[in-house]
Amino acid sequence: MTELNIRAYLDRIGMPHDVKVEPTYAFLREVMYRQVTTVPYENLDILAGKPLSLTPEGLFEKMVTRRRGGFCFEVNALLSYVLKQIGFDVRDCFARFLKGESTIPARRHHVLAVTCPEGLYLADVGVGVRAPRYPVKIEEGLVQHQLGESYVFERDDELGWILCEIRDGARQRLFSFTTELQLMSDFAPMSYYCEKHPDSIFNKSIMVAMKTADGRKTVNGREFKVFVGDDAVRVESDLSDERLAEVLALEFGL
Repeated sequence: MTELNIRAYLDRIGMPHDVKVEPTYAFLREVMYRQVTTVPYENLDILAGKPLSLTPEGLFEKMVTRRRGGFCFEVNALLSYVLKQIGFDVRDCFARFLKGESTIPARRHHVLAVTCPEGLYLADVGVGVRAPRYPVKIEEGLVQHQLGESYVFERDDELGWILCEIRDGARQRLFSFTTELQLMSDFAPMSYYCEKHPDSIFNKSIMVAMKTADGRKTVNGREFKVFVGDDAVRVESDLSDERLAEVLALEFGL
């Protein structure tokens, strides 16, 4: 990606022009927050049967030029390419999404382990449900608070790093990942599975979400919700085609 592309990406996520572009935690924190609150998590191309591209050019054209969003294999790949171009040491990791699962699921989530002078951090902009909006330091047992939420990492001999959210004093597992080398091409088969397999959750109904300063907003099927923390403060059900298109445009820029 050229310097012009990096600037276009930073413009896309609303980064000020006077920001110092450098591989530091402070910059990573700002980039992650801005991307997760401006680039929606969405599966509209999957539902439309349009093949997804995981190349830098394809991701840039979709999410920066056309101002669309994507699901985890797209939005986190774009962030990875940008961070690497800036000078960050980024390890692309396969993760297992554990939240809501009664058994250990397949690895179908893409997350980033990013090295900063201050340590190793998880960066993930590809989760539609409640999840971190800032990087989380990858350190066992360190409770980290952000925007009214609390997160902590556990270690498991088989699952590797496990990110947990702390709610009412109890830990709830979100996802696990290991840090062995993965190439971008390694994510393509699972991305295709999520696009096309009959068991995939991503090709059944509309899934759109974007984080906000105090929560998130979502469209699931024909239902639109705005959350503050865990509380749904606004709910619209049975959206008509016209109202759905309006919500996607006004609330998510789609």
